[in-house]
Amino acid sequence: MTALERLFGGRLPALVMFDLDGTLLDSVPDLAAAVDAMLLQLGRAPAGVARVRNWVGNGAPVLVRRALAGDIDHSGVDDQEAERALGLFLEAYSGGHALTQVYPGVPETLDWLRARGIPLAVVTNKPERFVAPLLQEKGLGGRFEWIVGGDTLPQQKPAPDGLQHVMAAAGVAPGDALFVGDSRNDVRAARAADVRCIALRYGYNHGRPIEEEEPDLVLDDLRQLVGG
Repeated sequence: MTALERLFGGRLPALVMFDLDGTLLDSVPDLAAAVDAMLLQLGRAPAGVARVRNWVGNGAPVLVRRALAGDIDHSGVDDQEAERALGLFLEAYSGGHALTQVYPGVPETLDWLRARGIPLAVVTNKPERFVAPLLQEKGLGGRFEWIVGGDTLPQQKPAPDGLQHVMAAAGVAPGDALFVGDSRNDVRAARAADVRCIALRYGYNHGRPIEEEEPDLVLDDLRQLVGG
């Protein structure tokens, strides 16, 4: 029996939803490059990959504000400055994603689930316009029936709206759905939606162990979900 089946009492879920950055894709190198390009245009010092890795997970506007603050606490950032910086960041990030990599085991796991007739979705805080092209570019296109970005709905994770939106579209009850992510926002969104949650250790959780959020299961590799 697989870990997935054990989590659902010997059966398979009717729907599996995934976060994107830090779960399916290691996108921080490209995000950091766009952040640094933005900062340089504003006459500031670049932040670098290591710092950006701790700032991602709450969507582009928050990432930009953290970069301007140089810290995860961005409460003192001027709103007008943040708006201008966001435009520069989005322009830079639109330029390409050559540094973004698919995590090991992701394609095989997605194909295993699809082969068993389980519909898949992506629920991410990344702006929606980037998601489908990025999945296609990285060889993951065509695997997901629903995509919800950070600006698709009025509320993004940790609010449960994205998960609830997909479950409603799929006609699946919370008890038959799973969310796979890597951060506190993912775990909290799943909890708020009353959905089981699996978290991956390799992702982005603001420098904190994901075990602190107490997901239902923590994995080092997505293949552990469907292996024997």
